[in-house]
Amino acid sequence: MAIPHNKETLLNAVITQYDKLRKELISIPLELTGLKELEGHAKDSRMSIHDLLAYIVGWGTLVLKWQRKKVLGGPVDFPETGYKWNQLGLLAQKFYKDYKDMNFEALLLQSDQVKEELLSLIRQSSDQELYGQDWYEKWNLGRMIQFNTASPYTNARSRIRKWKKTRQLQ
Repeated sequence: MAIPHNKETLLNAVITQYDKLRKELISIPLELTGLKELEGHAKDSRMSIHDLLAYIVGWGTLVLKWQRKKVLGGPVDFPETGYKWNQLGLLAQKFYKDYKDMNFEALLLQSDQVKEELLSLIRQSSDQELYGQDWYEKWNLGRMIQFNTASPYTNARSRIRKWKKTRQLQ
């Protein structure tokens, strides 16, 4: 999929990639969602489908937090308070922990809600706000949203499809 360059293509990317990911997620038997059989986001780690969904929810929630703080004029700790960009594996593990007690169905609903909030953010923003100015260092808001939504959705779907093949679930 091409990199979105305006509001319309960003909305399409988020919706399309999320719908494809969700279709994969709901096809997985619930009893398999907690098995730590996927390569994790940190070196030499393993994660479950549940963890992967927690990662998706975690990054989407972060994007919304960043934007809230920006709108209020406050400082934003990128990527997250207590974490540096070279510690994304640790941040992923934080997301796994943050949502470990939420059952898979509830986490999927949370993911749907976060996606809807992100779509609302995009819809409320103009092309100029999304793509016409730097938002974080050299990156515009549209690109930051895409980096943390459509791209991870695509990556997660790929991981799930690979895992499903090894389990002969296709």
